[in-house]
Amino acid sequence: MAAGAVASATPSASVSAARPAVAAPVATAAAVRDDSLDRTTRLLATGRPAITGSAEAAKTAEAEKKKTKDAKAEKKAKDAKAEKKKKADKAKAKKEAEAKKKKKAASFRPTAKQLEVVGHRYTRVSLNVRSQPKNSASLVAVLKTRSRVSITDTTKGSWTLVIHRGKGRWVHTRYLVRNKPKAKSSSSDSNGSGGISMARCSSSKMESGLTRDAIRVHRALCHRYPQVSSFGGRRSGGESFHWSGRAVDVMISSSSTGWKIARWVRANRKALGVSEVIYSQKIWTVQRSSEGWRSMSDRGNATANHYDHVHVSVYGNRGRG
Repeated sequence: MAAGAVASATPSASVSAARPAVAAPVATAAAVRDDSLDRTTRLLATGRPAITGSAEAAKTAEAEKKKTKDAKAEKKAKDAKAEKKKKADKAKAKKEAEAKKKKKAASFRPTAKQLEVVGHRYTRVSLNVRSQPKNSASLVAVLKTRSRVSITDTTKGSWTLVIHRGKGRWVHTRYLVRNKPKAKSSSSDSNGSGGISMARCSSSKMESGLTRDAIRVHRALCHRYPQVSSFGGRRSGGESFHWSGRAVDVMISSSSTGWKIARWVRANRKALGVSEVIYSQKIWTVQRSSEGWRSMSDRGNATANHYDHVHVSVYGNRGRG
């Protein structure tokens, strides 16, 4: 019996030994394999690994943030472009307005009403007639002293609109007077202000390179003193008035004529834009005007001492008329 007991106990031990230790891990491994398979399938299908719910939400939020940022950048760029266009349009409008204003100022076109003659005046000097109310406008004619002029009541600054040969023209108002001036004797030529003509002369070729004031001096003198046949203008050499086109030499052979010219130029310095006059070893300047004619040191010969010509220096473009 004891042996039988032992024999029956042995099979029980064999059964117990043959039972698997743990069944759950086998099932879990299968589930893991299935899950890995699902992820692999999704990766092959979408090109990216499966995303958990929290990761998906984060990605969506990031995408929305980027979208908002891009929208703001696009709006900013659009606003900047609009502002740039606005500034460009404003600058263009301003430029066009200025051009229009400049054009209007440069070319004054009187109306029929403005061209109506309201009376007459006389010129107290030889008077320049211009196409527009400015000194740089085209010179139409030069009226002699004591000429009768048909005037309108249209003015622009220091200018008056007159009728010359049936057309509206402009003259400086201050040179017009109500009563016809008395004729001056020729003896008054030396110091009288007289008229200043800007009409060209036969010697106008020498005006090349001269400033407007220098041209004004030349033309005034060539008309007023027709006996003068030679003038000197621009020439090279140093930082002189002649080199810069701001001087005219009036060649003369008569001392009395020379002094008439020198004194007349001095008397009309403002209208001509003159800064200094030199003649017969004497000099007069605007800066030391109260000292009158001052003596100069001897320079060695008649030309250097200005005995054979009157030297006139000018500012450049300060004269008028």
